[in-house]
Amino acid sequence: MKKIVIGIIPILFLSCAASLTTNFTEKLQPLTLENKVAFLDIEHLVPNEAKKIGTAKFGDTGFSTNCDLNTNLITARKLARTNGANIVKITEKKKPTALGSSCYRIKVDFYYLTTDVTKIPQYQLKIN
Repeated sequence: MKKIVIGIIPILFLSCAASLTTNFTEKLQPLTLENKVAFLDIEHLVPNEAKKIGTAKFGDTGFSTNCDLNTNLITARKLARTNGANIVKITEKKKPTALGSSCYRIKVDFYYLTTDVTKIPQYQLKIN
């Protein structure tokens, strides 16, 4: 019985996480914490000289928790830094609904830009 309980606990913790699918066509040198990552919302334009290096899709498993927009974007920033991207562009955004998902479901593209990304008009994370 003890083995069954120990085996079920990891499954419960994993089922509470939002689903995440990534696809990177190119992996660049990882960024440091000092390197800034810009967040571009749907209405913001990606600079023409930026190079697309990947995509990600944040979904809902049905039991997901802690999957608000900012939490998803913080996860996207970690993915961006790991893969060398300094721009995260939201391409699709679905808000939580009362009868549907309790999570923000978003799709993002990852880009690398050689110039300073802090000069780009962008979404500001809301830090609690």
